Amino acid sequence: MRLDEIKKIGVVGAGTMGQGIAQIAAMAGFEVVLYDLNSKSLKSARQNIVSNLQKGIEIGKLTVIEKEQALTKITFSEHFSDLIADVIIEAILEKLEIKKELFAKLEAQNKMETILASNTSSIPITRIAKDLKHPERFAGMHFFNPAHIMKLVEVISGASTSENTAKVIFELAKQLGKVPVLAKDAPGFIVNRVARNFYVEGLKVLEEQVSDVKGIDRLLESSGFKMGPFRLMDLIGVDTNFSVTTSMYNAFHQDPKFRPSRIQEQKVDAGHIGRKSGKGFYDYSN
Repeated sequence: MRLDEIKKIGVVGAGTMGQGIAQIAAMAGFEVVLYDLNSKSLKSARQNIVSNLQKGIEIGKLTVIEKEQALTKITFSEHFSDLIADVIIEAILEKLEIKKELFAKLEAQNKMETILASNTSSIPITRIAKDLKHPERFAGMHFFNPAHIMKLVEVISGASTSENTAKVIFELAKQLGKVPVLAKDAPGFIVNRVARNFYVEGLKVLEEQVSDVKGIDRLLESSGFKMGPFRLMDLIGVDTNFSVTTSMYNAFHQDPKFRPSRIQEQKVDAGHIGRKSGKGFYDYSN
């Protein structure tokens, strides 16, 4: 597969990350099919993409014609059989077995040249690709939230990922207007390994009652961070953040510095998972 042979991109999962990936792929001129089991998620994804494109017009980064052209490029589908493309990017739950099952099905219904990629932020690429017939055509393509704005993309090679696959994904990321960085298949890759301390230490300060959520966020924001750890966890999703921390904790054989927070776990159990639920460490109901 070469970059110039990529005409159609499939995106699995119409959540925050999936819809962002679908949007930028369509804006780059690719045909896109955005798949999700949930029709409500697809409806919400379309509304959010339209809203994002409209904001682009309002700030002068996009024209009305470009908005309409991008929307005509995206097909929103509940039918798995529609997921036939040159590159397919997964953006679903951070659960290894679910991802493995998904990619086995995708591999079975697509041509031999199709490149499969995961937007996983913490699960080893080698583990996901382990049972694929052609793991050399599988790689990590980790976007950052919000995907239609954030420039960085980690391109991760598993133990079996071919040099050509990594190269094509790297060039594709540039075609999507991103800044790609090559990474090895280590726990948390680059960004999440470094960022884990940002979240975990913030939660430890909260657990020890050194300060409250607002105080910790204010301190970090006054130090130059655009968002404190709790505002950022609410944006990403408290559940997603907790899942990544748990995954890294286990990947590093329960190293105490990656220990998940009981406060965060309680938030997840209560369904207080951030902006998407209306409540997390902050209340967004009003």
